[in-house]
Amino acid sequence: MADTTAPFHEVDPGKRNKRLAVVLAGVVAGMVGLAFASVPLYQLFCQVTGFGGTTQVATDNPKGVIAREMKVRFDVNIDRALNWTVTPAAPITDQIGRVDTVNYVATNNSDKPVTGQAIFNVVPEKAGYYFNKIECFCFTEQTLQPGETVEMPIVFFVDPEIDENHELNTIKEITLSYTFYASDSEGS
Repeated sequence: MADTTAPFHEVDPGKRNKRLAVVLAGVVAGMVGLAFASVPLYQLFCQVTGFGGTTQVATDNPKGVIAREMKVRFDVNIDRALNWTVTPAAPITDQIGRVDTVNYVATNNSDKPVTGQAIFNVVPEKAGYYFNKIECFCFTEQTLQPGETVEMPIVFFVDPEIDENHELNTIKEITLSYTFYASDSEGS
């Protein structure tokens, strides 16, 4: 038979509270760390998977050109805080894998230097994984002087591997859309 008369030892409440405080502090520190890491981790996830229409970055097209053609349309949206006029490039139709260059044209309509930047996405989103940019104005902030007009080039190609993704066999058109917004840098 078990000895039921053994004394019950209560854990010191001060020790228990300290342990709980350390655990909670660790949880809070972990949450703060994840909050700071979430943006770069999400960006990395999108670049690797093409999620959300995120494009790829390339230096050239080593995979060649295939006979299938793809139409690429260009779109623009401008935040109200940015006093620019931006005209997108005309749509182009070319063989998949062919490296193409197009230009957006931006004009600063204000009487002071204005710095802006663009974010982009690709529609349909699944095609973003196959859309490769070699050069793009979206990688840097642009400062335009009062009344200045500039051409903003994009050098890109659609990866021929898109032809191997049977979910995208019916895709005949990709839209590359940019949203321009005022930057917080000097000159804005």
